[in-house]
Formats: sequence, structure tokens, C-alpha cells
Amino acid sequence: MGVQRSVVAVPARLESSRLPNKVLADIGGMPMLQRVLERCSQAHGPTAVVLCTDSDRLKEMAEDWGFPVLMTSASCSSGSERIASVADHLVAMAWDEQADGWDQQQQQQRLAMTAVINVQGDQPFLDPAVVTTMAMEFEQREIVPAVITPVYRLKPETIHNPNVVKTLLAIDGRALYFSRSAIPHVRDVDPLDWHRHATYWGHVGMYGFRGDVLACWSGMPPSPLEALERLEQLRLIEAGHTISTFAVEGTSLSVDTVEQLEEARECALKS
Repeated sequence: MGVQRSVVAVPARLESSRLPNKVLADIGGMPMLQRVLERCSQAHGPTAVVLCTDSDRLKEMAEDWGFPVLMTSASCSSGSERIASVADHLVAMAWDEQADGWDQQQQQQRLAMTAVINVQGDQPFLDPAVVTTMAMEFEQREIVPAVITPVYRLKPETIHNPNVVKTLLAIDGRALYFSRSAIPHVRDVDPLDWHRHATYWGHVGMYGFRGDVLACWSGMPPSPLEALERLEQLRLIEAGHTISTFAVEGTSLSVDTVEQLEEARECALKS
């Protein structure tokens, strides 16, 4: 039996190292986090949009905006770890049930039948249609993905930008690797011309997990590649999980720097 329910989990914290309190930055008269939550709520398919945070302040604000909240530990090192720590509760919310009422067999069934869609709290212009598509991919694929993520074709000028995460794809659409470096490397060709010899894919930074895979996050071995690249999805690849992909037209702006925040504010003025 495949995935029958989905839920959107938005992990967020205030203590961003590069841009403190960025999720509360004003963008077009609305806090960035509120924009993300509301855009997620416009998607079709998921039964709930849930904030996962260690901040009492964010909890109170999200509840005032009308969104449920799950509290997590402040020690979580990534968004995936944060939502994985409350995976049972997220899945229960997708089914409108109580996780503590399940026996072990029911727990495993519910986890395997639920997709948890991880949307970062710093994507204020996220297209709700991408969330809708991800939920549909879980429901309609003949073989239910363990993990799925959107990718997009990169423009030549972004291929060598380390702030843009690249994805190397197999013929069947599986993600073979993620890197901040340009992959593949085209030997004996000027790097400025690599785009003429290969298709380069960017990663949107959004993941859909089958619930039982997400629940195993804490049991996955430490990932040297994750530590080197600072990319949490590499933990999944090193642990042997398959990451499926689907193509979208473009990425949504992620806000990590002051410059990107100003860009987001300019975009809000134009919309």
C-alpha cells in the first residue's frame, strides 16, 4: 500500500548564524515565515501545514497566524533532523490521530503511508504548485519514493557559484550526488564552456520523505560528505537511500544573506 496522506513540515529557528532572526524579517509587510506558511497552505494535497521550532516566540506567532506547532530540541543541527525528531507526531497530524494511541504495527503502517514534505522557512516566494506536485508524486508513482526533491536546469552563469547546490542525475532521474561544486567536471574544456557539453541541474532545497525513512534519520551513521559540503541530503545518500527527483521550471529564492533579503524585498514590491 502506497502513500495516502501528506503533511508539510516547516522547520524554523531564530538563531541563524549568517542572518539572525531572518525568518521574522519583513518582506512586503509580512514576516518571512508567515509568507512561507501561507504559501504552503495554498497547496493541494497535504492535510496540514505544521511549524517545527524550538522557539517559544515563533510558536506563539505561528499559532496567532492559525498554524499548528510542534516544539523540538534546540540542539537539532538541520531542518531534516528537526522534523525527524517529531516524525510520529507529524504523521499523526496527517491522519488526525494521536501517535500515542498506535501499537508498533500501526505506527509502521502509518509512517509508510505518509509523506512528510520539508519546506524551509526562508523561501518566501515558494510556489505552492511545487508542494502540490510533490504530494502527487508520492501518491501516483508506481514505486513509492523513499525521498523526493525538485530540481531545475541551471543557467550557465550559476554553474560555478558555490552558493547554488548542484545535483547530478542518473538517466532514471535518481540523484547520484549533490555538491556546491559544478558536477560533472568536463575534462580538457574551459569551465566557462562546460554548459555546452552537459546539462547542469540545481536543487530547490525542498524534500519529501516517506514517513518511515524520515523516522530513521537519527539512526543514520555520521556522514563525512555532509560535513564537508554542509548538505544534509548527503547523509541519506551515504546511508544508501535513493533520492528521486522531478523537474520544475526554476528555483525559489532562499534568504541566507543581507543581499538576498534585499532582493526578496525588491521582489515583493514588484509583485
